[in-house]
Amino acid sequence: MNALEKRNFGKIVPEDPPLAPARDQAEGVRRLARSRPRHARVLAVTSGKGGVGKTNVAVNLAIGIAQRGKKVVLVDLDLGLANADILLDLTSKYTLAQVLTGRRTIEEVTLPAMGGIRVVPGASGVERLANLSDVEREALLASFDALHRDADVVIFDTGAGISRNTTAFLAAADDIIVVTVPEPTAVVDAYAVLKMVSREGDHGNLYIVINQCAGREEAERFAGGIAVTAHKLLNVYVEKLGYIVADPRVPQAVRQRRPFLLAYPGCAASACLRSIADRLVLSAARPAAEERPSFVRRLWAAIAGR
Repeated sequence: MNALEKRNFGKIVPEDPPLAPARDQAEGVRRLARSRPRHARVLAVTSGKGGVGKTNVAVNLAIGIAQRGKKVVLVDLDLGLANADILLDLTSKYTLAQVLTGRRTIEEVTLPAMGGIRVVPGASGVERLANLSDVEREALLASFDALHRDADVVIFDTGAGISRNTTAFLAAADDIIVVTVPEPTAVVDAYAVLKMVSREGDHGNLYIVINQCAGREEAERFAGGIAVTAHKLLNVYVEKLGYIVADPRVPQAVRQRRPFLLAYPGCAASACLRSIADRLVLSAARPAAEERPSFVRRLWAAIAGR
């Protein structure tokens, strides 16, 4: 059984037959990077380590923002361990793997999902995709330009930790949301992500979210410690975006393959998530202090600089 078959459990679908090699898209992407105007706002949800609930936060945040009237696309960029489609109970015949090899377009792999969002499934278990080749990254850039033309918000669920590709996407995003839990090892790893991003010359807004915490007091203690340390040692401003309390409804919803915001809208975790979505939507309504180049242009610059 191959990786895609394992991924879909009892919903096994055949892989595409091999097609002609993808053409070199480098020049086309460079033209896009130079000329396309900015469209959608880009949020990158990341974490320093796995197991902190990053993807669950990204999925529910996408739905929370969509419930506020925004057209949202969630892109599962956790190319080593993609599982956003599992949380949304999606059967994905095609994934980013086919986009990267030129066999499918981004529009062909994008799926409608519950909560009114659209999802670009990742490629779980395909280890080589965790470190893309130059040609594959160029294919990805061209595809993202298409997403921007038909969305208000694009949310990237990136891989945990610090890799070459994760760094490029974080540096290019408008908002970087670092998810962590109130545990020393997770906090140290979250700080490491912030340190890595701070080294980029032009990065977006930095946010911290404390997940699976006891309540506001604990979240404030950990988030405050991260923000103060980052300001003192890295000279960057990290905004405390919010927290999500540990709630037994969250794992229950995961077992049902439903976002907790839809399965249990009245639970405490859903209330916390809605508060975070409200803050993000309100912050997007404020005029930017300075206009940055488009996401695709920033991403191209980040990749070209490596």
